Amino acid sequence: MRPDVKREIIRYLMMILGCAIYSVGFCFFIEPKNIVAGGMGGLAQVVKVWLNNFELIKKIPDEVLTGILIGLLNAPIILVSFFREQIKFTINCLITILTLSLMTSGLGWLMNKYNWSADVDYLTACLFGGIMQGIAIGIYCKYRVSSGGTELIARFMHELSGKKLSIPVMNGICDATIVLLGVVTFKNPTNFLYALLIIFVVTKISDAVIIGINKSKMVYIITTKGDEVGHYLVHNSPRGVTLLPGKGMYTDTDRQVLITVVRKSQVNQLKIWVKDLDPNAFMIVSETNEVMGNGFKHFIDEDEA
Repeated sequence: MRPDVKREIIRYLMMILGCAIYSVGFCFFIEPKNIVAGGMGGLAQVVKVWLNNFELIKKIPDEVLTGILIGLLNAPIILVSFFREQIKFTINCLITILTLSLMTSGLGWLMNKYNWSADVDYLTACLFGGIMQGIAIGIYCKYRVSSGGTELIARFMHELSGKKLSIPVMNGICDATIVLLGVVTFKNPTNFLYALLIIFVVTKISDAVIIGINKSKMVYIITTKGDEVGHYLVHNSPRGVTLLPGKGMYTDTDRQVLITVVRKSQVNQLKIWVKDLDPNAFMIVSETNEVMGNGFKHFIDEDEA
């Protein structure tokens, strides 16, 4: 199979998985508690309440109606996208939106028919709903698919503002507006606090999905015994070491800078080695979110996404 075809198949399979996870988190945990946490799902919850006065709308089960509204509310956004964005990007958005809408409506129909529900408190609903939505959004970002909604609106607003405000800022404005609409519509000020909790959880979980949870440590070792320390680490450490020339500006002394990246569990042993080899060395340990290369994450993992 051609690599580009394989990548597209993987992308669409992961998109379906992301939509399924998002729908479960939304239908089982967030919507039953009337928590409006932004996005088109939140706006659909608000619009559903506004439409309750129409007899035709009342005939549609609430759980099914939300999924339908997610698709309908995205329709004008997708229409604008056809004229402003690349056709391939817009078509991918449309497929994702339809998949998410159908899955949300289908799961809502099953919940209504078989009386499925997650009888949990608000805090548990926020945590589990946020975790599942965070995983889904992380999958969307990692495999470069878009579910449209406020993300596309943020893109349009970014361009209309002359690119003075970034897309994340515009997206935050859109979501904040929807959250406030939810507070007013459901007359529940505490919804704002629950929404903040969900947004926090979604952000952390999606970052973990995109970047990974196995964070490593980048270590800088500034020493006058660069060759000695470097050779010892090369033969004893499971990680590679890079040696750079350096100079102490205060002492006007030539020094060497050793750079290595290790797992968290290997930092303490590295400290012991450096202390034994050069007690006067200067060591900096910093957090690094993603490392690709030999011994860590392969570059091909990103290409396959």
